[in-house]
Amino acid sequence: MTLIYLVAGEASGDVLGARLIEALERRRPDLSFAGIGGTRMAAQGFHSLFPMRDLAVMGLVEILPRLFQLSARLDQTVADIIAQRPDLLVTIDSPGFCLRLLRKIAPSGIRRAHYVAPQVWAWHEERVRDFPGLWDLLLCLFPFEPAFFARHGIRAQFVGHPVLMSGADHGDAARFRARHHIAPDAPVLILMPGSRKSEVPRLLPVFGATLALLRTEMPALVPVLPVSAVVAETVQAAAKNWAVAPILVTELEDKHDAYAAAGAALTKSGTSTLELALAGVPMAVTYRVNPITGFFARRMIRVPYVAMVNLLAGRELVPELLLEKCNPKTLAATTLALLRDPEIAAAQRAGFAEVIQSLRPPGGDPADQAAAALLGLLG
Repeated sequence: MTLIYLVAGEASGDVLGARLIEALERRRPDLSFAGIGGTRMAAQGFHSLFPMRDLAVMGLVEILPRLFQLSARLDQTVADIIAQRPDLLVTIDSPGFCLRLLRKIAPSGIRRAHYVAPQVWAWHEERVRDFPGLWDLLLCLFPFEPAFFARHGIRAQFVGHPVLMSGADHGDAARFRARHHIAPDAPVLILMPGSRKSEVPRLLPVFGATLALLRTEMPALVPVLPVSAVVAETVQAAAKNWAVAPILVTELEDKHDAYAAAGAALTKSGTSTLELALAGVPMAVTYRVNPITGFFARRMIRVPYVAMVNLLAGRELVPELLLEKCNPKTLAATTLALLRDPEIAAAQRAGFAEVIQSLRPPGGDPADQAAAALLGLLG
């Protein structure tokens, strides 16, 4: 059987990998798969070489205690790929791990593709000089990326953004309120602290303090935290002493229903902003990292915005409350404006429609487009 080796290093990559497996099998039932993935890929019958959570870490300071383990996992993955000699290696996002893996595998002659372009257009553009030879094809999620990489002589293809397949825009507000016994007129606020154990502890205390301030202005406010299984225990432990008890949502359908019921959201930067935009939830983007990480990040970022919705819109469509602006007073004031001012909410929703349209591929859904590109590479 034709073997495709997939490597996903975090929750979002696990979702991409699962959809990719499904799309590939529709076209080629004779394919087999191996590599590294999470629960979503496992549901497709995929067996992971080791737990994907071993790779889910980010931040300069946060990585340091894990360097030895990450290095060992890298060597283990390289050895497994060489032993299995797959027909195609597909690395998914997680550039810190995957680009090192591709570099080590390059001399083997195995065909390689990378799914989700490294965001070197955002910072350290000079790193693109290291990319030629790492892969045979780069699959891009954003429409502006192929032109950027073409300027550097790198073959890249826009396949559309997987958020379009998420179902985030098909939630049922009434079902969510009934399931969680929420009054029809009670405002619902989405709080999204992240999907990695290394990042959620930085936002959770700020969210808790923000809710304490909001309680005085909006006593009926219902906070909802959609969280992954990876961080559910961490979030539950941190939130048990909050002044306002949040609803924790771990099921995908329940999360999308929460989006439909929500009047606003506070979210970390990342794919969650596109999910919320697809669902039409007014939002503010916030983030907090280790001060040392933040110091270097300020000097490396080369784009005017951090939130992808803002980059795609070409303007500050949603507020960005980062680093020192990520404080309870600012977050509470911004949230109240989103919940109380219909003009602010309407302006954001109009901008979201334009952003989402720009993410659609020329034909088919994103997973199918990615599968077709990879099978073309297989020949």
